[in-house]
Parts: sequence; C-alpha cells; structure tokens
Amino acid sequence: SPQQSNVTSYGATAVAIITLEAFAGMWINAFVVSVLCMGWVKKKILNSNEKILLLLGCSRLCNLCISWIHFFLLIIYPNYLYVHPTFQLLVCIQSFLNYSDLWVSASLCVFYCVKIANFRNSCFIYLKVKIDRMVPGLLLGSVLVSLVLSIILYNEMDKALSKNLNYTCQGHIWKASIIREERFFANRFIVGLVFVTSFMVVIFSALLLLFSLWRHKRNMQTNCMKDLSMDAHIRAMKSILSFFIMYSINFIFLILSLIYYVKEENHMLILIAPVLHAFPGFHSLILICSNPKLEKTMLRVLPCVKCK
Repeated sequence: SPQQSNVTSYGATAVAIITLEAFAGMWINAFVVSVLCMGWVKKKILNSNEKILLLLGCSRLCNLCISWIHFFLLIIYPNYLYVHPTFQLLVCIQSFLNYSDLWVSASLCVFYCVKIANFRNSCFIYLKVKIDRMVPGLLLGSVLVSLVLSIILYNEMDKALSKNLNYTCQGHIWKASIIREERFFANRFIVGLVFVTSFMVVIFSALLLLFSLWRHKRNMQTNCMKDLSMDAHIRAMKSILSFFIMYSINFIFLILSLIYYVKEENHMLILIAPVLHAFPGFHSLILICSNPKLEKTMLRVLPCVKCK
C-alpha cells in the first residue's frame, strides 16, 4: 500500500542516517581505545583518567555496534529480530552497555570534580586523596550494577514474553495485554531511575566545580596573584559544561524514547533514534579534544586537520 511504502522509505532513510552516525561513533571510540591501549603497553600503566576513558570507549564502541544491529533488524528485518530469545538478548546486552555508558560517564564527571575542585571539607579532602585508589572499584561497581539490572530486565521480559503465543505474527512480539503487565512498568521505572541518577550526578558535579571556580577566582582577585589551578578549573569546567549540555539533550530524548516505546509509536522512535546514536560519538570527540594526549595523536592521524 502507499502508506506502507512511505513507512519503508522513511525507515530506510533513518537506517542510512543511523548507520553513518554509528560507524563514525565506532571509529571515534575505537581510536580512543587503541591510543590508550598502545600507551598502556608502552608505559605498563594507566592513570585513573585513562582507565575511565578506556572503559567508556569500550562500552560505547560495543553499544553503538549492538544498537545499530538492533535498529537495522527492527526496520529492515523485523521478523528476524522478534524471535525468542533474540529480542530479549539484544535488549539485555544493549541495556547493559547503555547503563555502563551512563554510569562510567557520570564517574568521569565525579573524577574531574574531585580532582580539580578545592574544598576544605574533611570528606572532600579524603576523597581527593583516595580517588585514584577508588576508581577501579567505582568502575567495577558500575559494571556489576549494570550487569545485575540487565539480567533482571532479561528475566522479567522473558517471563512476560513466554506467556504470549503470538510473537511470530507479523513481527509483533508483544500485544497490549503484555505491555500492561506490571513487570514492564517496573522495568521502565528501573531504566528511568538509572537515567535520572546519572544525570543528577553530572549536574551535582558541574555545580560543585562551578562553585569552586567562582570561589577560587574571587580569592585570586583579592590576593592579586596568579594561580595555575585556574586554568585547570576552566578546562574541567568547559568539559563538564559540555557534558551537561549534551546529557540534558540526551536525557530528554531517552525519557521520550521510554514513553514512545511503551506507547508503540514507532515513527517517533525513528525520529529519536538518530539523536541517541549521535551522542556516544560526539561526546567521545569532545573528550578527545579535551585530552592533550588524545588530541595530539588525532592531529597526527588526520593531517588535514593541521591545515586549519
């Protein structure tokens, strides 16, 4: 029918856009991972910032790959996607990588805040001294929490979908009766809670660093002296503000995707998908530009950039 033809061309255009975004994002994150791994092999050590960036790059690289496969099957070959247990596995893996991305990104903001900000509070001073030792545990905890949540999501989804005997009918794996089940609302609540928590961590880190920068600048003006930590404050503030702006946009579209996902409004999901797929690559590009080592390597890899 004409309507089906329009939907097909519309979906094909979305697949083409997301394919470009996904492969660009995978290249950017693969670059981050390769540079950090080569430095790790040469120096036999990684600092805390590089550990966070390495885990973040790996999670985003895998996340973009799985997300692209999921979206490609969803639009082009839905009958191959909506097969037990392919659908549950893809959603579970994608959720795990998405949770890891959010938690590790929030951990990076906390690391910048603790390392750069200056407060005389005893707890903050303790964190400042111990943050390097806490980073491996923080990253491991983020991965474990993401894994547990994704396993819970898989089990609950599998229980719900096992009740439906019609998930071979025209690619629709669930009907309205399944969507109304309480476990699906519980899963949506868990996903939303992860998004909100990570977003609040980013906001809190940005506000603390902004307050520290303002107080430090005021002290410098009073004492009429220069301090190199001002530059560190400004660089970290630019990075976290860029995180904050991008997280705000990403957070809004993530919440919209949850709403339209429950309502099964596929046209709106297709509009939202390009924004969500652009975030991991664009954010990692900002991280490259804010890291002298990564930026220097990128300028060597891309000679054309030197012409600017």
